[in-house]
Formats: sequence, structure tokens, C-alpha cells
Amino acid sequence: MKLDWNKGENGLLPVIVQDATSKQVLMLGYMNEEAFEKTTTEKRVTFYSRSKKRLWTKGESSENYLDVVSISNDCDKDAILIMANAHGPTCHTGETSCFEAGDEIHFKEIDTPSSFTINDLEKTIHQRIDDKVEGSYTYSLIQKGINKVAQKVGEEAVETVIDAINGKEEDFLYEAGDLMYHYLVLLKAKGFSLADIEKELAKRHKK
Repeated sequence: MKLDWNKGENGLLPVIVQDATSKQVLMLGYMNEEAFEKTTTEKRVTFYSRSKKRLWTKGESSENYLDVVSISNDCDKDAILIMANAHGPTCHTGETSCFEAGDEIHFKEIDTPSSFTINDLEKTIHQRIDDKVEGSYTYSLIQKGINKVAQKVGEEAVETVIDAINGKEEDFLYEAGDLMYHYLVLLKAKGFSLADIEKELAKRHKK
């Protein structure tokens, strides 16, 4: 990858970091050539801190690192886009994204879809299980073993089918949501994730 470092002020180019799974923009930083080389070598995002006047690996104090999935540049070769997997919240305020902590200006009132995604649900499920959150239904279900988890998926699938045929739309959507939740728990119980399903479907698509 060839970047035009001469275009950046003091040899710094802007870097946008985006979550590789949810596609949410996590933060904006700056890199010089040395920071870029360190990032590509270690596969962990390192910026040049304009305040500290040195290289700064994101997460060096908080351990909320950003592991690189891919790097691309814009058409003018003076801006960088990094897709990354985040270790915990990216913003120092504790928010997932630095842009969640900022102000918003709305120019027009529009209906926007919920910012909560299936990927967010999966992350929550994994967190409840990995952290062994007591009192959590998710953790209590996983403790009952794979047979119980699989049974719940079967039960929710039957209820979804019944409401698809005979139920109201809102009942169908409710049961479909239950089915999706328990399906994600089953994936986790088997040691897989949505990313593994995407890979499997991608292989079939190529055929």
C-alpha cells in the first residue's frame, strides 16, 4: 500500500477506525509512517499522539486494544480506513465509539432504524457467558448444558412456525426474536459465532 505522507500536516494522515463486525465508526486518529509500520507489523492499531508527541498504541493503558482486520486507503492516498476488532469500549468515556460521546445536530426529523443490531446481541450473549454473570438468564441457560440449549432452540422454532401460519404479525416477530436469541446462545455453546456462519455461507455462495 502506497500512501502520500507529504499531503499530511507534519507527515500525519487521518485514520478512521471502524468495527469489523458491526461497521460502527469507533474513532478518528492520526498516523505517521512509523505508526503505520508498527500497526501493520503488530496488527494492532498504533497512532501518533499529537498531544503526547509520540507513538501511542490504542489500549496501552486501558487494554482496550484495536486488533487490525484490514487496512485500506482512499483514492487520494492521504486517508486511511482500518477495520478492527475492539477489546472493550474504544472511547475513554466508556462508550463503544468516540462519536457516541459527542453532540448531534439534526437537520431533519426522520425515522431511523434501531442502532441495536444482531451483532450487538451476540456480543451481549458472549459477555454474559464469558463473564459468568450471575442472575443472567443467558448464563443460567448455558449452565444447563448443550441439550437444554438445543431443546430451547427447537421449542422456539416450533412456536415461530405456528405463529407464521396462524398468528398475528407481532406474535410472529416476537417468537422470531426469541428464536434468534436462543440460536445465538446455541452457537456460543458449540464454540461458534455468526462470523463462522457467514464463512460457511460464503463458501456455498462461491459454488
